[in-house]
Amino acid sequence: MPERLKKRSMRVVGVRQVLRALKANEVDTVFLALDAAPYLRQQIDQAAREAGVRVQTVSTMEELAQLCRIDVPSAAAGVRKTETGQARGI
Repeated sequence: MPERLKKRSMRVVGVRQVLRALKANEVDTVFLALDAAPYLRQQIDQAAREAGVRVQTVSTMEELAQLCRIDVPSAAAGVRKTETGQARGI
């Protein structure tokens, strides 16, 4: 699953973008950094629970940034849903 985070077209990065994607039912997995601010973790966790999306944790925001191949630490990232039978964004 983290391999899908490396593809720009398959991910959303950042708390606001992940919350929007959860609301729009666009993601199937959320990655959450354990060292993010507690209120951010709570927001993402609650929104994911309400959307029925699983949450996977990573140790640090820097580790999540490395998984996403971005230069700035990030508290959250999401993997976009793929359409069955179609490769999306490849």
